[in-house]
Amino acid sequence: MVSFGTAGEGQFPSPIRESSAPLPPRPAPGPSQQQQQRRHQQGKVTVKYDRKELRKRLVLEEWIVEQLGQLYGCEEEEMPDVEIDIDDLLDADSEEERALKLQEALVDCYKPTEEFITELLSRIRGMRKLSPPQKKSI
Repeated sequence: MVSFGTAGEGQFPSPIRESSAPLPPRPAPGPSQQQQQRRHQQGKVTVKYDRKELRKRLVLEEWIVEQLGQLYGCEEEEMPDVEIDIDDLLDADSEEERALKLQEALVDCYKPTEEFITELLSRIRGMRKLSPPQKKSI
């Protein structure tokens, strides 16, 4: 054992190990630590956006996918490439312009789309565009 001080003074154990054997590896973080880290990371992401607005957007997008499946008569994987950009619709100046954009996106649909378009326009009323998160300045 290595100690500090001179003979006769109190002997204090050194923080230096007498053995040169390597320290045992630290155990990997357990599932609970990983879950806490994951929750913390998820919290960081949703704090940058308004959670309520994100939830509304998610519900709307799920509804759109469901409705397109009914319009095209198929599952999401089999659906033709239809792009409905909610932010783009929110940028439009009028309801007519939004409806026109939706009609153009659904041009290949063989079923009537008027009811879907009307309902979608109703659902996006009052929504806000999701802007990218702003970096906090230090």
